[in-house]
Amino acid sequence: MREFPSSVRAVRFGIFEVDVRAGELRKKGVKIRLQGQPFLLLITLLKQQGDVVTREEVRRTLWPEETFVDFDHSLGTAINKLREALGDSAANPRFIETLPRRGYRFIAPVEVVDESENRPVASGAPPDKKEPVTGELLEARDPDQADLLKTTAVGARLRRPLRWKMTGFAVLLLSAGFMILILLQSRPSALIRSLAVLPLENLSGDTSQEYFSDGMTDELITELGQISELRVISRTSMMTYKGARRSLPQIARELNVDAVVEGTVLRSGDRVRITAQLIRASSDKTIWAQSYEVEMRDVLTLQNKVARSIAEQIRVNLNPEQTKLDRVKTVNAEAYEAYLKGRYFWNKRTGEGLKRAVDYFNEAIEKDPNYAEAYTGLADSYALMGDWEYSVLSPKEAFPKAKVAATQALALDNTLAEAHASLAFVLDLFDWDWEAADKEYRQAVHLSPSYATAHQWYAWHLIVLERNSEAITEMRKAESLDPLSLIISADMADVLLIAHRYDESIQRSRETMQMDPLFAVASFQLGQAFVQEHKYGEGIAELQKAIGASGGNKTFRSNLAYAFAVSGRRNEALAILADLKNRSNKDFSNASEIALIYVGLDDKDQAMIWLEQAYKERFNPSILMRPCFDLLRSDPRFQDLLRRIGLRG
Repeated sequence: MREFPSSVRAVRFGIFEVDVRAGELRKKGVKIRLQGQPFLLLITLLKQQGDVVTREEVRRTLWPEETFVDFDHSLGTAINKLREALGDSAANPRFIETLPRRGYRFIAPVEVVDESENRPVASGAPPDKKEPVTGELLEARDPDQADLLKTTAVGARLRRPLRWKMTGFAVLLLSAGFMILILLQSRPSALIRSLAVLPLENLSGDTSQEYFSDGMTDELITELGQISELRVISRTSMMTYKGARRSLPQIARELNVDAVVEGTVLRSGDRVRITAQLIRASSDKTIWAQSYEVEMRDVLTLQNKVARSIAEQIRVNLNPEQTKLDRVKTVNAEAYEAYLKGRYFWNKRTGEGLKRAVDYFNEAIEKDPNYAEAYTGLADSYALMGDWEYSVLSPKEAFPKAKVAATQALALDNTLAEAHASLAFVLDLFDWDWEAADKEYRQAVHLSPSYATAHQWYAWHLIVLERNSEAITEMRKAESLDPLSLIISADMADVLLIAHRYDESIQRSRETMQMDPLFAVASFQLGQAFVQEHKYGEGIAELQKAIGASGGNKTFRSNLAYAFAVSGRRNEALAILADLKNRSNKDFSNASEIALIYVGLDDKDQAMIWLEQAYKERFNPSILMRPCFDLLRSDPRFQDLLRRIGLRG
C-alpha cells in the first residue's frame, strides 16, 4: 500500500482537509469529530486515491490479526460514520465508491500539502508544477468566493493573469465587473431571515452531561430569539432532531428556514468550550464558524457573543436588540448548573419533572440570589403546576407563588421575556386582570419575538376575550416558530373548536396525530369536535382513547360524560359524575368539570351552582368559551358570572 511522504502535512479534497500530523478532519477550517477506525479508514483510502482498497487490506490495516471484532459489522459502522462526516452517499458517491464484495475506492481529486514547499500539490502532479487556479479548484477552496466570481461576465478574466496592454473596452468591462462584485459583497443577505439551532453536541462522552449541552442550546435559541428581524425555531421542535441523521438542507426544508446553526459543547471542570458554525441551507455552505472557550461564570456573556456574531454575519439590523446582545453578565457557576438542570426537568412537562425543576431553581437562587433567570424558571414551573393539564398544585397554591417569582425576576432584569409571559399567565388564569395580562404578553413578544410559548399563551388570552380571529393569528405565529410542537398544534385545534370552525379543528387534530398517534391532547380535541358535529360514536371513541393515554385525566373524563349525556347514554354520564364528586377535596373539587356534565344533562341550575363553586376556587375561565357551554349563554346567571370575572360590562 502506498504511503504519504514524511514531508506531507495535510491532504485536501473538496472543502475538506485532513491534518495528517494532528490526526484531524476539517470542513472549511472547522474541525469535524471523526476519531478511531473511521479516521484510519479515511487515511487508508486517501493513500490509495483512485485505486481499489480491498476489504482484506482494510482488515489488515484497521484490525490486525490479534484484534477480535465482528469485521462486517465494524467495517459497516466505520464506513457509515465516515460517509456521515463527509456528507457522502453510497448511492451517489462524491468521495467514497463501494465496489460490492471487493472493497472501496476514493474517487475525488486529492491535493497533498507538502511541508517543505508549504503549498498544495495535486495528487499525481510533479512537485514543481503549479496547477492553474481553475474554477473547480477555487470552488473547492472557497465556494462562496467562487460563486461571486461566476456571477460576472469577467469572472474568467479575473482568474487569469491580466495583461498590461488592454483595450479601453476591456478596462471598462473589468471595472464594471469589480463594481458588481463590490455591490454583491456589500449587499445585505436578504435570504437569511429565519434559522434553526440544532442541538449542540455533547463532546464530554458523559451522557449525564446532556442537560448541559441541551441547556446551552436553549440559551442560544433564547439569545437569537430576541432579534426582531429573525425567525428562530423554538427548542421543542429542534430537540426532535437530536441524534437524527438528516442532511442540513432536509432539516431546513422541514422547518422552512434559510440557515442552520450547529455546534458542539465541551465542559471540563470550570471551563466551557463552544464551537458553532452558521450554514446556509440552500447550498449547505458554511458562512461563519468560530470556537470560544471561557470560564463557567462567563458563559452567559459567551452566549451573547455567539448570538451577536451570527447576527452580524447575516447582517440583520440589531437596533434596538443591540443593547440586549451586548450585555455583560456573569453568574455563579454552581447556580448556573442548577438552573440548567431545572430547565432540563421543566422541559419534560410532567408533574414529577416540574417538582424536580422547582427544587433545582430554588437551589440556583440559594447559590445566587440575584440570578433573575432562576426566578423566571421558578415562575414558569409554578405556572404550569397550577394549570388544568398538570394539576400538580391547586390554583390558589401554585399561581401566587408563580407571581412572586416572576415579579422578583423582573425586578432583577425587566428584559426577560419569559418572566413577562409567566406573569401574564398568572394575571390571566388567577387574577383575571385582563388589561394587565395583555400588557405583559405584548411586552414578552416585543422582547423576544421568537418566543413561541408567549404567542401560544397570548392566543389563549385573546380567546377568553372572545377575540377569536386574533387568537388564531397569534397561534399560527406560535406554530411557525415551533412547527413540531405537539401541544401548540393541539392548541390550534382547540382554538378553532372554540371559534366553531369544527371541520378545520378536526383536520388539525388529525395532523397532530400524524406526528404522534398516541398524543392524548390531540385525541381529546378531536373527540370534542366530533361531539359538536353530533358524531357521537366517533367522539366518544376518541375521548376514551385520550383518557387511556393520559392515565385518567379528569377534564377528559368530564368531556366523555358530557358526550354520553348529549348522546342519550345518561347512566354512563351519571356514573362518571358520581366518581368525580367522590374524588373532590378541598384542593381539587372538580367543580368546573362537574358543571360541564350537568350542562350535558340539561340541568342548568346544578351547572350554575357548580360554576359558582369553581368561581370561588379561581378556576380557568377559558372553559366558559367552549361550545358545550352555549346552552347557558342566555342565562342571566351565566352573564353575571362573566361580568364578575371581568369578561362583560
